[in-house]
Amino acid sequence: MSALVKNYSRKKVSFIKGKNCYLYSSSGKKYLDFVQGIAVNSLGHSNDYLIRAINKQSKKVWHVSNAFVIPEQEKLAKKLTKNTFADFVMFQNSGTEATEAAIKVARRYFYSKGKPQKNRILCVKNSFHGRTLAAIFASGSKKMTEGFGPKVQGFDHFEFGNHKSLKKSITNKTAAIMIETIMGEGGIKVVPNWCLKELRKICNKKNILLILDEVQCGIGRSGSFFAFENSKIKPDIVPIAKGIGGGFPIGAVLMNKKVAKCMTPGSHGSTFGGNPLAMSVGNAVLDIILKKGFLKNVQKTSIYFHNELKRLHSKYPTVIREIRGVGLLVGIQIYKNQIEFIKKLFDRGLLTVKASENVVRLLPPLTVKKKNIDEAVEILEKVCKTYK
Repeated sequence: MSALVKNYSRKKVSFIKGKNCYLYSSSGKKYLDFVQGIAVNSLGHSNDYLIRAINKQSKKVWHVSNAFVIPEQEKLAKKLTKNTFADFVMFQNSGTEATEAAIKVARRYFYSKGKPQKNRILCVKNSFHGRTLAAIFASGSKKMTEGFGPKVQGFDHFEFGNHKSLKKSITNKTAAIMIETIMGEGGIKVVPNWCLKELRKICNKKNILLILDEVQCGIGRSGSFFAFENSKIKPDIVPIAKGIGGGFPIGAVLMNKKVAKCMTPGSHGSTFGGNPLAMSVGNAVLDIILKKGFLKNVQKTSIYFHNELKRLHSKYPTVIREIRGVGLLVGIQIYKNQIEFIKKLFDRGLLTVKASENVVRLLPPLTVKKKNIDEAVEILEKVCKTYK
């Protein structure tokens, strides 16, 4: 009997090794992994360059306190600020920590301006910003918050795509609007560029900060470094994690100069955040993702993937309802039983993960090849055929 708490519903399989797009189970079966730790392994399993970076740093120093200067942390922060909207970075260990820290920064900003009453965060109802106490109440999901009362105060909600509801929910106490640029757990719902532009205008007009949660959709997964970049706007705060570590736990909050001024010594901290080992991996990940032509290739690959999925959609319109997503953050909304569909894929050697609204999520590594996509599409088609 397992000594683990049963807060996960685990499949009866374990993996002993992985390479690129593939995982190998203890029973010897090979799986095409289009989960990748839920968009975590941005460069696939056991990337040689990341392995070398970990090995090299592990022979130097693993961990020191943030009471001291950490060169690897300074290096990664410089890479991020050089290539994004941000002026400053604050390192964490996970996406949830990053979103929690983003909330703290937003509230601290208005406190520093003499407006402590301006402290409420406006979020999309049934969004996902993590599973800590504040994060689940930020989501506004009954399923996630049930049994974890009393309610954490300070959050208001509006329906996705309902602009009237959004504007009505803004008050003189609203400190920030926090949304996922692409809702991952919520069903791979993309916020259009024109909406992002309008949000920026509203925030400017109402003196509200704009927080774009790019924990799942950031670091190249959309085909751009950040999913919001095509809108040409600049947010105030962006929490990131998942892909930045390539499988190693790293989180961060990126922010502009205006906001960063409010964070003074002692206002926030993290024992493990920004440790040398994690930072060496993050630097190695960005060495690859920021290399000339890498993101262009992600765009090219994703176009091919989406076209193949659209072909399946037109061929099996009674099985597939809609193809969603941008880049390599892909969702297939189906008419059939979602759990059964995912199990059929699993039995045929393709790993996928569910999302809300009966969506099957596909999250291949950014290094995925055309032949891997062809293999995945072939398995998807075989499963679609079982419903005819």
